[in-house]
Amino acid sequence: MDNTGIVSMVSIIMAGLTIAVGSIGPAIAEGRAVVQALSSIAQQPDESNTITRTLFVGLAMIESTAIYCFVVSMIFIFGNPFWQHVSGQ
Repeated sequence: MDNTGIVSMVSIIMAGLTIAVGSIGPAIAEGRAVVQALSSIAQQPDESNTITRTLFVGLAMIESTAIYCFVVSMIFIFGNPFWQHVSGQ
């Protein structure tokens, strides 16, 4: 296998691992945040607007971690600096 094949194979594998590992943590965290929010709303229904607003802000922050992992995986595939090194440009 030539160097281009090795770089492409490693880039694709690392992109897949980045997405796989990087999405597990946010998925678990989002589930736990929703459970806590529903529990809080059940205990204090008068504060549901505040809890819901805070929940959505927290979910957006948690989801940003998965988005960063997606961006890193796209860099592994399309913006890998080793492509220019291997192709000799």
